[in-house]
Amino acid sequence: MSATSQPRRPRRRAARVLAVTAGLATVGALAAALPATAGPERGQQQGQDRMAAVGHHGTKRTVDVQLLSFNDFHGNLQTPAGSSGQVVERQPDGTEKKIDAGGAEYLATSLRTARKGHPYSVTAAAGDLIGGSPLLSGLFHDEPTVEALNKMDLDVSSVGNHEFDEGATELARIQNGGCHPKDGCYEKDEHGKPKKFEGADFPYLAANVTKEKTGKPLLKPYWVWKHKGVKIGFIGLTLEGTPDIVSAEGIKGLKFHDEVETINKYAKVLDRQGVKSIVTLVHEGGSPASQAYNYDCDSPGAGDGISGPIAAIAKAASPKVDAFVTGHTHQAYVCTIPDPAGKPRMVTSASSYGKLYTDTTLTYDRRTKDIVRTSVKSANHVVSRTQPKAADMTRLIDRWNKLAAPIADRPVGYISGDIPGRGAATPESPLGDLIADAQLAHAKSLDPKAVLALMNPGGIRSDLVHKASGGEGDGVVTYGEAFTVQPFSNTVNLVDLTGAQLLTALRQQVSGSNEASPKILQVSAGLTYTLDLTKSGADRVVTDSVRLNGEPLDPNATYRVAMNSFLAGGGDGFTELGKGTKPLVGADDLKALNDYFAANSSAGKPIAPPKADRITVVK
Repeated sequence: MSATSQPRRPRRRAARVLAVTAGLATVGALAAALPATAGPERGQQQGQDRMAAVGHHGTKRTVDVQLLSFNDFHGNLQTPAGSSGQVVERQPDGTEKKIDAGGAEYLATSLRTARKGHPYSVTAAAGDLIGGSPLLSGLFHDEPTVEALNKMDLDVSSVGNHEFDEGATELARIQNGGCHPKDGCYEKDEHGKPKKFEGADFPYLAANVTKEKTGKPLLKPYWVWKHKGVKIGFIGLTLEGTPDIVSAEGIKGLKFHDEVETINKYAKVLDRQGVKSIVTLVHEGGSPASQAYNYDCDSPGAGDGISGPIAAIAKAASPKVDAFVTGHTHQAYVCTIPDPAGKPRMVTSASSYGKLYTDTTLTYDRRTKDIVRTSVKSANHVVSRTQPKAADMTRLIDRWNKLAAPIADRPVGYISGDIPGRGAATPESPLGDLIADAQLAHAKSLDPKAVLALMNPGGIRSDLVHKASGGEGDGVVTYGEAFTVQPFSNTVNLVDLTGAQLLTALRQQVSGSNEASPKILQVSAGLTYTLDLTKSGADRVVTDSVRLNGEPLDPNATYRVAMNSFLAGGGDGFTELGKGTKPLVGADDLKALNDYFAANSSAGKPIAPPKADRITVVK
């Protein structure tokens, strides 16, 4: 397989994996990246390492392999709007600047430009490439995104939790091709016949996902990149906690295993096969001390560095792994975390939505067949919107836009200003409040006894931006924009919960599986309470402060509560919400939002951004 920047199609069609066929294995891959500034000691060592010996026949002992990587693309073919489409850049004087970034047209150009002059180049991703996508991709079950990634010459990716949004059978179709079982083929060929979706040219790896009945991997667990005698193995996996954050129906019959145990298992397998250079692609991440993409993660200051699940994984995983490419948290970082043997190892993440890509140099020693760790260089780069657009991506977007436009461009509501959601700076977002209010309004139309609505923050995928994205005019919310905010097709469900259960659910925001990375529910008007972040665990919810319509919650009273079907199934660690009784299933959550816009906004009276003052946060 060629790894140059030249066109590489057609490629490994024959090597496709049958994801649901018994006996086939699947693996995920982790792309590695290093800090923008490698540090003086690393630079000195680099010079020494590069003075590598020349073989008997004049072959250079070491070769530099370029690893380009990204993660959490989420079908953002078009440039993401508002703060969702910006990255923070730290300036030389210490100030920070926001830069517009992202979009498939620019990501393709960035990758192709980066590959020039690099005869050894491999491109990898760390999951969530699809799922939670804007309408242009989500409306067509992410077929447009997979087509775009094929054209970008993506070599390999791990699965992420969102690859399971529509279940394992649909993931198999994404890998192997074929028209959607319900919606069929979307396009026709030159003869007017249905045009079959070709599937991903790159292997999806899912090393830690097995079938409960057989114990065999769902997809390939690993993949080996080979070029002119150089071999690098990729292990790919998603986070063990995936079942907590996807719909249970889609992963029925699957088991998700410990990340470190899985990595160590397949590192040994690759080592026995003579593959000594190994990169792990894992859809799990961390939080850096700074939001700036060019922050020096290895700076020695107090509180610097990276925290979160990936730090523990990287510290514990086999020293046989030379680098990690990570994702899930939508953060940007290039960090060095020592392996269990004390050797430096790069751990990288490139934010989300195609706003950044990571360029890592892995120096491969032909004699040992391993990576020279002290020579690794890595940095995140902005996918700038000032560079030329990739013409083939523009054609792809235009083609799918023609199919989507009649639905996407329809106005559904009006707003008087930006309503932050995904990009909100506080745990409670204005858009979260709006969505919760919309769900409560829908719930009341089904059952007047409904008094409260709760919305999971991860279900809000973007902001609503006042500036027009097309020809609709400023302040107009289109169906496509609303779909981008809520693309999951969850239903609005009503259940009965006691006051005690509601209090337990609020505590689950900041305890149990959510303690390290809190998931703050967005609440409808009438519910107020204080969140004290100076405390730990469940104590962060100040019990005496919880009020519903001004009155304390009665632990013994029963309340009619609305939430989406994901939360009603106990998703995101909210097991208490999954215990609701007397369930009633309402309409699609997107319909509830659009109905709310229709009832409460007009061109003359647009909805104002909510104040996001229902949760008082103490820091």
